[in-house]
Amino acid sequence: MRQFSRSPLALIGLVLITLIVLLAIFAPVLSPQNPYDLMQLDIMDGRMPPGSEASAGFTFLFGSDNQGRDMLSAILHGLRISLIVGLGSAAIAFIIGTAFGLTAAYVGGKVETAMMRIVDLQLSFPTILSALLILALLGKSVGNVVFAIVLVEWATYARTARGAALTELRREYVEAARSLRLPHRNILFRQLLPNCLSPLVVLLTMQVARAITLEATLSFLGLGVPVTEPSLGLLISSGYEFMLSGTYWIALFPGIALLVTIFAINLVGDRLRQLLDPKAAPK
Repeated sequence: MRQFSRSPLALIGLVLITLIVLLAIFAPVLSPQNPYDLMQLDIMDGRMPPGSEASAGFTFLFGSDNQGRDMLSAILHGLRISLIVGLGSAAIAFIIGTAFGLTAAYVGGKVETAMMRIVDLQLSFPTILSALLILALLGKSVGNVVFAIVLVEWATYARTARGAALTELRREYVEAARSLRLPHRNILFRQLLPNCLSPLVVLLTMQVARAITLEATLSFLGLGVPVTEPSLGLLISSGYEFMLSGTYWIALFPGIALLVTIFAINLVGDRLRQLLDPKAAPK
């Protein structure tokens, strides 16, 4: 933490991430309007510019969309969906891919070759096209988006985990554990895994940002989350058609929120890479 705090950009990223997470958690309290409650929406408030007065008495700080939905409230709730998808899918893919890669390296031989061919096959498919195909078959829902992203991202963790494990398997502590005939599960997850975590933690940080971006892309293309649970990507998509008419704020402010979120995560991820990657000298 002392080395991490030496980077002003990393600290800025950490503060931004903390603020974004808190805003998402307390969105129902901080939002002047519940964007999911149709009783609180007034079509007469549709496409109001920033700073306009709503019929309910509060101010549209970021304007309103075509349904009379307060954009600030929609962004705060959209942050929740984007973070749930990003964090959830990255965590699940991390667990599956890490376990798969460690097992392949530990078993070795023909089994390892067969397991890694599965990984290579998965990585050979274009990520966005694979996710689009999965969602076209399963339909729109937050759970299906998480499932699709996990299916297209787990192989990246598997390859990274295998590469790190192959180096660690040559270490003396692994040979000692094997000579003591410790259970394979003990060697894998208590001896091997902790020493392979450095590159995986860096990858996890980057993949959270990637998952949020992928979800936003899928939602923008119309195959992501449903309209009843709008994420930042879906908010951008819904406002894109009004850009040419001058109603810029419907897409602009969700886009800024998405940009700041990805930027903050990448700042922290870059610093972690500098600290945990032995080939990169921390500044």
